[in-house]
Amino acid sequence: MQITIDNKSSYCFGVKNAIGQAGAMLDEDGTLFSLGKIVHNQQEVERLGARGLKVISYEEFAKLRDCKVLIRAHGEPPSTYETAYRNNITLIDATCPIVKHLQRKVKNLFETLEETNGQVVIYGKKNHPEVNGLAGQTNDQAVVVSTERDIGKIDPEKAVHLYAQTTMNPQDYELIARQITAYLKEKNPGKAPQIHMHDTICRQVSNRIAHLEKFATSHEVLLFVSGKDSSNGRFLFEVCRKANPASYHIEDHTGIDPAWFKQVKTTGISGATSTPMWLMQRVKDFLMNNFA
Repeated sequence: MQITIDNKSSYCFGVKNAIGQAGAMLDEDGTLFSLGKIVHNQQEVERLGARGLKVISYEEFAKLRDCKVLIRAHGEPPSTYETAYRNNITLIDATCPIVKHLQRKVKNLFETLEETNGQVVIYGKKNHPEVNGLAGQTNDQAVVVSTERDIGKIDPEKAVHLYAQTTMNPQDYELIARQITAYLKEKNPGKAPQIHMHDTICRQVSNRIAHLEKFATSHEVLLFVSGKDSSNGRFLFEVCRKANPASYHIEDHTGIDPAWFKQVKTTGISGATSTPMWLMQRVKDFLMNNFA
């Protein structure tokens, strides 16, 4: 069986930077705290944990003093930086530059809303760390919308400034914008809806769609390797599954079913922006040893 790893998969710049900064600090100090899991991939979390990276909760963070703490690529709200200042915590800030830029945009706009009678609406997963960081730029006054059911929380009397979590599906973002527009029209008949949709989807995720569709269809079986709690992992797997029904979402080689490979000659392996290349190579090695 021919087995090919997608050479355009694995870490995006933001995750690669966070992993690199963590590794450098562990080489220097031997231990480092991470505020939440550094990446949505349990195998990589365990690998770094063995090197001395300790994942902590926000409750644990608030009790720390005089130490170093990593901020992962998702970013953090201003309250995290305030806690660090009070407790003499040195922050290793690995916030993705794209997320950091988006945080600044949201903060700057929010500061003008009293004059313009507007509101910030964030499309993303509730309680996702990136969404929490963005909402924090508005003193948690932003309206977070995850599904159409949440749209009723929007004030139809105010202009909507719509932003998206950077890893959301672009098509879903466009759909929620249309649904919000319809909601505003329904609540204010005869009045043009005031909605400003900001382009905030990360291109490192969205630009992979066409490539993934081609990669998935060029193999009989497609194994997509990522953590099940990865937003872009679920999105990119669906891209594969729609292109090739013989696509399977696994976290590592232990999720492989031998029945998938009966009379199969070609298998492709891809992953999310949070999937380490070493993990995909491990999956390939397992296939080579058992099915090739």
